[in-house]
This record gives sequence, C-alpha cells and structure tokens, in this order.
Amino acid sequence: MNFKKLKNFINGEFLPPISGKYLESFNPATGEVYCLIPDSEKADIDLAVEAAKKAFPVWSGKSTQERSILLNKIADRLEERKEEFARAESTDQGKPLTLARTVDIPRAIHNFRFFAGYINYQEENCTLMDNLALNYTVRKPLGVAGLISPWNLPLYLLTWKIAPALASGNTAVCKPSEFTSATALLLGEVFNEVGMPPGVCNIISGTGGAAGKNLVTHPDVPLISFTGGTETGKKIIIDSAPYFKKLSLELGGKNPNIIFADADLDECVKTSIRSSFQNQGEICLCGSRIFVEKSIYEKFLKKFLAETEKIVVGDPFSETTNMGPLVSQEHFAKVCGYISLAEETRQKILSGGEMIKNQGKGYYLQPTVIESNDPSCRLMQEEIFGPVVTVTPFENEEEVITYANSTRYGLSATIWTRDLKRAHQVAQKLEAGTVWINTWMLRDLRVPFGGMKASGLGREGGKYSFDFYTEVKNICVNLQ
Repeated sequence: MNFKKLKNFINGEFLPPISGKYLESFNPATGEVYCLIPDSEKADIDLAVEAAKKAFPVWSGKSTQERSILLNKIADRLEERKEEFARAESTDQGKPLTLARTVDIPRAIHNFRFFAGYINYQEENCTLMDNLALNYTVRKPLGVAGLISPWNLPLYLLTWKIAPALASGNTAVCKPSEFTSATALLLGEVFNEVGMPPGVCNIISGTGGAAGKNLVTHPDVPLISFTGGTETGKKIIIDSAPYFKKLSLELGGKNPNIIFADADLDECVKTSIRSSFQNQGEICLCGSRIFVEKSIYEKFLKKFLAETEKIVVGDPFSETTNMGPLVSQEHFAKVCGYISLAEETRQKILSGGEMIKNQGKGYYLQPTVIESNDPSCRLMQEEIFGPVVTVTPFENEEEVITYANSTRYGLSATIWTRDLKRAHQVAQKLEAGTVWINTWMLRDLRVPFGGMKASGLGREGGKYSFDFYTEVKNICVNLQ
C-alpha cells in the first residue's frame, strides 16, 4: 500500500529527508499506519539550522509591529483552517475531535495572538545613579531557537514555543514528536500562505535520538526549549552542557489533587473527572494522585466512580466520545503495565483497568481508578501518563502535604476547600510550579509556567518567555 509521505519544512519549502528514510505514523484509533513521516538525521538538521541562521539578520531586524502583524496573520489563517487542523490532530494523536476543535487548536491560535500583542507593550528598565551615570537595559534575540515538543498536545505546545521565539526576533528549528508530526508539518503551509520569509521557522520530523539530539548539540543553536519526559530532559542537559546553551525544560509530573472535607463536592468531582481523564490522561498537568480527607472519602468515591463509569471511550470522531485511544502501542503497553503492577501488589482497582475490546485494533483503555494507601509505591511515585489515577484518604493537613510532596516531581497541584486561609497556607507549602485552588487547567498566558525538582528548569509565559528567548544587555552611560 502506498502511504502519503509527509515532508520536512525547510527554508519555506517542503523537502523529503536527505537519507530517503521514513517512519511509519500510526492512527491510534485503528492501530494502523496511515502516513509516513521523514526520519530526519544530522544532514536535515544542518540544512534547517543553516536556513534559520541565514534568515536571522532580516527577521530580527524587523520592527516589533511587523513581527506582530505576521503572527496575527498566522492566527487568522489557522482560524480559517481550524476544522482541518482539528481533524488532523485527532487522527494523529487519538484525542476526541471535540477536544481538538474546542481546546487544542483554539489554544494554538491564541498562543500566536497573545504573543503578537504582548511584544507591542514591553518595557525595559532605566536607572539614574545619583546623576553619575544612566543605566538602561535592552533585549536582543539569541539567534536560532531549537524547539522540541511532545506528542500529547502537539500543535498546542509547539505554538507555545514558536510564538514567543519568533515574536522575540529569533528564528527557529522545530522538532515535533515522531508520534505526532502531522499538524506541525501542516503548519508550514500556513507560514507560506501568510508570507513568512523563508527560513524563519523550519519544521523537521524524526526521532529524539537522531533529529532531536543533533538539534540539541548543534553549535549554531544557542537555546533549547523542550517539553517531554524527565529522562529525556536529563539527556538534553548532558548533551547541551559543552555549548552552555540556555535551556527551558518542562518535564514530567505526578500531580496531587487535594480534596478537603469542606470542598464543593459536586464541582470538585466534575473538575476532577476532567483533571484525571481529559486527553486520555495524557497531560503533564493531570491530577493523577487524588487525596481525599477521610471524613468525606466514601462520599467522594461514590460520586467520582459513578461519573467515571459514564465516560464514553470510543471513536475520536464521534461527537459522543469523551475519551479516545492512547497515542501508541508502546505507550498503551506501558500504561497497562502499571495496571498489572497494581494487581500484583494487591492494590484495589475500583473501576476500569481493562482494554476496550470492541474497538478493533485501536489502543483503547477504560478510565481506571485505583485505591492505594501507600504513597511510596511505584503507582504513586512514577508518572503513568494515562487514564489511571490513585485515590488515597488522609487524616489532616500535615499528612496530606507530606504525601503531596513525597515524589521527585513538582509540576502542579490542585487544592479543593472553602477555607481561604487554609488554601493559601497549603499552597505555600506545596512543592509545585503551579497550584490551582478550586479549579484546574485555568491558564493565564501572562503568568510563569514551569516545574520544580524533576519537573523541569526555567519558566515560560508572558515576560518569562521573553526572559528566556532574549538576552538582556545593560548599557551604562557616564554623565560626568
């Protein structure tokens, strides 16, 4: 069978991989190959970096208004092609089409609009030293930005990097996940349609071990923004160290969802279903460890399990589907391995835990709830990254804070309580880059986003993105 062969986007052109090698891309809903993507290597990365390097002087020399206008044009064109991108994203990743249509692609559009506007309102510092000297700061783009995005929110998270990188005056070479490269490569069409100068943004598909590693180690790429697993993050730190590159790493999470007895239980359950199983649980911010105050534990469980069993798992293109398949056979096996571990260690599976058998060859799994009273066990320490959550009762505030902080991760946390004083006090003590109180996944693009501990390095969002994508220079003028 002849599959459609996608091409890399380099210097404004769609080019096949120099080696002629391709990777099979699977449709998670069927488990079958539906297209081929370039298996790019060093030569492809070198070509893309050279194009980006050549485009940098012209792009960085444009006014902020010129860059802003172009980013808004990208957003406009994405808006016009929203349904096409949503369908491509759903096919490639397995997420429900309704989710791609209402969340993922709109967020990608908003990323461009937000940073297109933000660059027009930046201010820099100026200080007067007792009439001796005047100091002022300026920001300069660094050059070619290496942008590496994950498979769970493919376009959403790639544009979170592209928009501020280009807005700041950098050019870029992007490496989407080899599992989900379709919408990233499709974005190249949009760039050409709106008249982006060739070489400003290049998109290369391929594996982390080949394309990704060569991007990270390229001497002409001074900064790397990566979203993905903690182990890959370690490798990027090691590989980039000889080059002293700027790094922004948003890595894994094992996020606590803390529910106190005075919580609004109906709202809490409704949101906790989302924070547990949205996007098949394949979101780094999912609240995968649910801690419930003992006095309402049984009441919460009854409501939560009832809502869990209402979740419709099925064809991503069906309007009634709440949860699609997992992204790949490999990931499906990994997640199922943790469910087997729960059975082996006599953890209690309260709901789910089985493959959906009536969906053909796709990677469908029931949303799974496991009761665990051992916060140190692997199920509660390791990132599963699927539709699997643990539930655990707790006695008091001190105990649940200990439980919440007991992992090596520190990406996000959620607190449910009507007690404002307690909410603030607990939030201060949690080791997490983002803490939500009585909500989840409410994202303001102006605020800092990133993780503590093994959940990453650095912060992006608003001015924090511009801190990363630029170098700040101080200029001192002698007034004497």
